[in-house]
Amino acid sequence: MRSTMMNVPLTTAAILRHGERVHATARVRTLQADGTIRTGTFAEVGRRSAQLAHALRACGVDGDDRVATLMWNNQEHVEAYCAVPSMGAVLHTLNPRLTPAQLVYVAGHADDRVVIVDGTLAPLLAAILPSLDSVHTVVVTGGVDLGPLRREGVAVIGYEEFLAGHPESYEWPELGEFSAAAMCYTSGTTGNPKGVAYSHRSTYLHSMAACAADGLSVTGDDAILAIVPMFHANAWGLVYAALMAGADLVMPDRFLQAEPLVRLIAEARPTIAGAVPTIWSDVLNYLDANPGHDVSSLGLVACGGSAVPLHLMQAFEEKYGVRILQAWGMTETSPLAAIARPPATVTGEEHWSLRASQGRPVAGVELRLVDDEGNEVPHDGKSVGEIQVRGPWITGAYVGDEDAEKFDDGWLRTGDVGRIDERSFVTLTDRAKDVIKSGGEWISSVELELLLAGHPDVLEATVIGVPDERWQERPLAAIVLREGAEVSPAELRAFLEGKVASWWLPERWCFIPEVPKTSVGKFDKKMLRAQHAEGSLDVVAI
Repeated sequence: MRSTMMNVPLTTAAILRHGERVHATARVRTLQADGTIRTGTFAEVGRRSAQLAHALRACGVDGDDRVATLMWNNQEHVEAYCAVPSMGAVLHTLNPRLTPAQLVYVAGHADDRVVIVDGTLAPLLAAILPSLDSVHTVVVTGGVDLGPLRREGVAVIGYEEFLAGHPESYEWPELGEFSAAAMCYTSGTTGNPKGVAYSHRSTYLHSMAACAADGLSVTGDDAILAIVPMFHANAWGLVYAALMAGADLVMPDRFLQAEPLVRLIAEARPTIAGAVPTIWSDVLNYLDANPGHDVSSLGLVACGGSAVPLHLMQAFEEKYGVRILQAWGMTETSPLAAIARPPATVTGEEHWSLRASQGRPVAGVELRLVDDEGNEVPHDGKSVGEIQVRGPWITGAYVGDEDAEKFDDGWLRTGDVGRIDERSFVTLTDRAKDVIKSGGEWISSVELELLLAGHPDVLEATVIGVPDERWQERPLAAIVLREGAEVSPAELRAFLEGKVASWWLPERWCFIPEVPKTSVGKFDKKMLRAQHAEGSLDVVAI
């Protein structure tokens, strides 16, 4: 028997239409350089998105041409998120924190034709534009001097001028669900970044998962503070989830430091926020040092990108009434794959141990554990293996079919090592490339880092494996102390005693001014290992 349900494509245009019609009065609020907040409604976003689509079509964007954005989190970027995929082109978000060489590589690999650039990032684009052979048009927001961007064969125009005179409605084409809507490249910590193409269908379904109660539980009564950059992993799906649910969007633009963020929270009163742990650590330090700020509107903070220290979650909840939930995913998973929501029946220490995990997979995502020989291992909370994942918003290949070894019979090999318990809660113990094997036994750098970060004098901590003549490899702990703090390696080692196996305890320690970070704010252990290899770290052995 065949179903008689209507075959209505799941597309970004459907999300946009719903947002601008059903939730016309919902707002996009953008922080500006003078500290004020400018506001546009979803209805206005819809009209301006139509103008942008007409303008792109008029300048030659056709078929699935790639339109790149080099922008911060603001209303203009939301308009590009809506217009470009809805017209049938492919949105390619460029990460301004990549090196110039990497930017040239990803723009060329994607075959970008148009770049919409924030005026504050125009100098970065101007420096690499001569190497972007496929780009024929540059559109600049912010009313800056366009002169430095002018190149032979490249049209350069201001954003408002680009939109001016075009109709405020657009007949969005019927698109196939599986056609590409957007592209994002991995951060490229090993080799060149790899491209992930999100389909219209995957974007729509991922947005529904974000809105679901067991996801981020987004409703029309919410205001979402999107701190996670829109150039990183689909902005964690927050933009489309807001359009789908009718939640306000609060956009910090380029102002991601603790002071403007705290001020923005107090004024805009967001109820949901998303950012990496380093951002929330900075916010916590600022709140502690500058009492009197009201951040109580935040009911849920989704935190991911790297392991969230337990003490960070506990401090926010106990001091400020803000609940941080750890979420897990990656560029290849769109990115939401799991979220750490303990059952309501779980309390006390068990509640917090589950909060410290990476959570349970959201509906639509399947996980399995695979050992070094390719065999599945049980979900018993003890057996360790590589996490593999599949689902309707999980990529099945990189753009250009690069790195085919990342895929195993329909499953994405995440490179994350961990365990899964009987209730399907995932706990990551390391990245495969970061795991430390000492004398034939595994040591989890992640667990050591989280414990060290709980010491009152430690601001940041990371652990890498370094060569050892006897044990092949041993852990080296790199510590960033809080301002004015003094603590010795012996005291830190004593702090760890009894919390981990004795053979996990590091003998090698170093104190550094800051942990090197990748373009998306994760600890860059590759750089730290290189610094150790070249002898630039002042290592103390105890």
